[in-house]
Amino acid sequence: MEWLTVAFVALLLASQVHSDEVPYEHMLSQLQACPKECHCPPSFPNAVYCDNKGLKRIPVIPPYTWYLYLQNNLIDVLSTDALRNATQLRWINLNRNKITSEGLEVDALKAMSNLVHLYMEDNLLSSIPSPLPVKLEQLRLSRNRISKIPVGVFSGMDHLTLLDLQSNKLQDDAVTEVSLKGLNNLIQINLAKNQLNSMPLGLPPTTTQIFLDGNNIEKIPVEYFKGLPKVASLRLNRNKLANGGIPKNVFNLSSILDLQLSHNQLTEVPVISSGLEHLHLDHNKIKSVNSSDICPSGALDDYLDENSPRLRYLRLDGNEIKPPIPRDLMMCFRLLRAIVI
Repeated sequence: MEWLTVAFVALLLASQVHSDEVPYEHMLSQLQACPKECHCPPSFPNAVYCDNKGLKRIPVIPPYTWYLYLQNNLIDVLSTDALRNATQLRWINLNRNKITSEGLEVDALKAMSNLVHLYMEDNLLSSIPSPLPVKLEQLRLSRNRISKIPVGVFSGMDHLTLLDLQSNKLQDDAVTEVSLKGLNNLIQINLAKNQLNSMPLGLPPTTTQIFLDGNNIEKIPVEYFKGLPKVASLRLNRNKLANGGIPKNVFNLSSILDLQLSHNQLTEVPVISSGLEHLHLDHNKIKSVNSSDICPSGALDDYLDENSPRLRYLRLDGNEIKPPIPRDLMMCFRLLRAIVI
């Protein structure tokens, strides 16, 4: 009777889904092969939910699984055998398990040739997994124990656009041009809460978002952004930046829209570009805001000019600034919608 019920449900679904997406035969096979430890909803036949089950091992996964949820378990080994049939996986969530680099079997990930999203946050990895699926677009490895990036691990990873390594143990010698080679289309990199003392080297020119909060960075090289023409968002909150560590025009970039320097040791507002829209300078040691220093050159002369300052949000609380805000500052940033002091 159970078999007839599953078949009937699958038959109904077959009429609702394009045949080129989930053929009836595939849905039926998928539902029949669902592991007893997991849940395979007939309304979403390509998804297998094995999360929050107290699993210590990955069960054998059905062949037509696209989305696999294994988060919040006790899994310490990622075996090739359990995933040998799941060659169509697009998305796997292994967050909050106990997987170590030693427990990651050779080629366990590479076998997932169609994988696009890999989530392995909150595990016990000491190194970036290798080899990786070549079609991967997002790799999320935050809150592990990663201290090294194997040379060549990103070779051929032309599809990877997001790399999240927040809250690991990476030091300057681990993040280099050599170790990051192959990330030809990277857009976002998150290296927050590591052990970096310097700005990371080797970031690809495609990088748009750089998150470096919670490190020990004291200075920025004069021409650091010369090879990063697309940087739109830069976060350096909670570092050790003082005025002497910031070259005068290092942030005067036409591409940058969001600049965050909260919880540092600045006593002056750095020079910014007219295109900047969000500026976070809270919890520094700034005593005053002089419009002649912060206002881009010529801004007061070009009222509503297309090159006039675009700043919309300014945060200055937690400094030593006393209100009121100088009137000429408000005249400079006419598009300002919010200022926190």
